[in-house]
Amino acid sequence: MKQLILIKYGELTTKKGNRKLFINTLYKNILAKMANLNVQISRDMSRMYIEYESSIQKKVLKKINQIFGIHSFSVAYKTKTDLKSIKDTIYDVLNQTLNLQTEYTFKVETKRSFKQFELDSITCNHQLGEFILKTFNNLKVDVHNPQVLVHVEIRKDFSYIYLNEYEGLGGYPVGTLGKGMLMLSGGIDSPVAGYLATKRGIKLDLVYFEAIPHTSLEARNKVIELAKKLAIYGGNMRLIIVPFTKLQETIYKNVDEDYSITIMRRMMYRIMEKLSLKFKSLAIINGESVGQVASQTLTSMNVINSVTNFPIIRPVACFDKLEIIKISKQIDTYDISILPYEDCCTIFVPKHPVINPNLQKCLEMENTFDYEKLISEIINNLLIIKIDEFYEDNKYNDII
Repeated sequence: MKQLILIKYGELTTKKGNRKLFINTLYKNILAKMANLNVQISRDMSRMYIEYESSIQKKVLKKINQIFGIHSFSVAYKTKTDLKSIKDTIYDVLNQTLNLQTEYTFKVETKRSFKQFELDSITCNHQLGEFILKTFNNLKVDVHNPQVLVHVEIRKDFSYIYLNEYEGLGGYPVGTLGKGMLMLSGGIDSPVAGYLATKRGIKLDLVYFEAIPHTSLEARNKVIELAKKLAIYGGNMRLIIVPFTKLQETIYKNVDEDYSITIMRRMMYRIMEKLSLKFKSLAIINGESVGQVASQTLTSMNVINSVTNFPIIRPVACFDKLEIIKISKQIDTYDISILPYEDCCTIFVPKHPVINPNLQKCLEMENTFDYEKLISEIINNLLIIKIDEFYEDNKYNDII
């Protein structure tokens, strides 16, 4: 029997005129993900097939579980499209998979895409079910709640038999919805926001605001580790390190302490807009959650947002902290995020940050220093690190 993985697209099938683009992008993403494995991938408009040597099955399945755009997948068995071959394959699959000393209930579910096949789907179900009953004494029919569901997909060139169907990550293939820039801190929320944005097909660049010596190289390395986790799902990406020290110190010298976080976030958004234009991003993404901290009240968000016309996407805006933590554990970022290295958003935190800032007051305080000059300095001194899931220190690469 020829074993392979059969992939179903799910949401991609609703894309009508753009369906081919989505499927082709998924195909390229799977090819990239499997680059170091000996696999053969083929596709049509409703299914994708990955053929491989049995010895690497676990590795292939692990990678499939890290790819967005897949609705479900199954370990299937490929056979000729004729009734005898289908019966023979069903016999082999059940014989190898089930304990023949144990009783099971079963149901056959046929999908006949090749309409010229000699039998329709219902007749196939009956004839194949009858074959199983006669062949296996330990199998009984239960059409409502079977323990074993025998899937049969009849296609023109080949047919496919499989028992189990596994849920994929869903979403859209990465890259189908353009590029966004994620404000990646060392906290719990922003990596989860990046993961959720990636799930909607957005290709990410990552931006980390660094304030050495107030923040440490350990804090930078923590963010690099988080970036590697995101690269597992989002593919190769850039981590853009923003030298924020001088601007942050200037803010704290020139503005009221309770407004310092608000002004700092406004400066970050100004920088993010310039980076988005520079790197051809279509949106700014962050891990803000409504009401979680002073800068994330609706009033604060409104005042902070006013410095940019770029779309701001907040994937976790309406999640509570426990929901965010749950996802962070699922994507393996939680243990990294709780490492005790502060980023520039957690240093110099005022005792009583304003939760309902006044826009006019922000403008007056910002006019006390030349922030445009400081931002230009920052943009000219970026450090960019190329990140993938196999990132190593020797890939450090300042490309600006």
